[in-house]
Amino acid sequence: MAALHDDVLDRVGQRIVSGELPAGTVLTLDGLDRDYGVSRSVSREAVRVLAALGLLATKRRVGLTVQDRSGWQVFDPRVIRWRLDVGDRTDQLRSLGELRSGFEPVAASLAALRATPEQCGALSSAAEDMVIHGRAGDLAAYLDADVRFHSTLLEASGNEMLAALGGVVTEVLTGRTHHHLMPSAPLEEAIDLHGRVARAVRAGEPDVARVAMEAIITEATAAMTEDMA
Repeated sequence: MAALHDDVLDRVGQRIVSGELPAGTVLTLDGLDRDYGVSRSVSREAVRVLAALGLLATKRRVGLTVQDRSGWQVFDPRVIRWRLDVGDRTDQLRSLGELRSGFEPVAASLAALRATPEQCGALSSAAEDMVIHGRAGDLAAYLDADVRFHSTLLEASGNEMLAALGGVVTEVLTGRTHHHLMPSAPLEEAIDLHGRVARAVRAGEPDVARVAMEAIITEATAAMTEDMA
């Protein structure tokens, strides 16, 4: 049942964010049951999640109404993933790059002041893995190391609000790889910058960590939007 629920959730979510089901469109549970060949319980659960994400609103005697994007939970990883898959990908990447530039350099600076020895070790290990997998051209393993690096950095900031944004960054990094917006061999400059952040955090140099993280985000955003042009 979980697999069916996820399938219906993804398919309806993608149809909404792509504009195939524009704001104001009215859906029904009967229609979802029929269109996707699922039971009422599966449709109800998918609708519950879509409503929580702000994509649908349920009203008695009206049905399920698709909502305008102004009400969407745009920080939710599922909404980000759907928009990267089938939505306004260029605008989404640009928005996410601007968002990251606002919080990841701050997180890097705080991490240089607050990271534990274990977190410093995890950052260094992830950066080293990026070197190894980047040179080997193993993008799947490189992605895993990249996600570990950024997730650890946000946690090392010691700020629970920043740490909670890990899912946002993970979807950006994953989307970049899955949509072939990564070079076949990651740029040495980008890899070196991650190592610079890790070293600055370990050395307790907040300004160096912040500047290096700003450079990481600038490079990544520019590369993605160029590939989309």
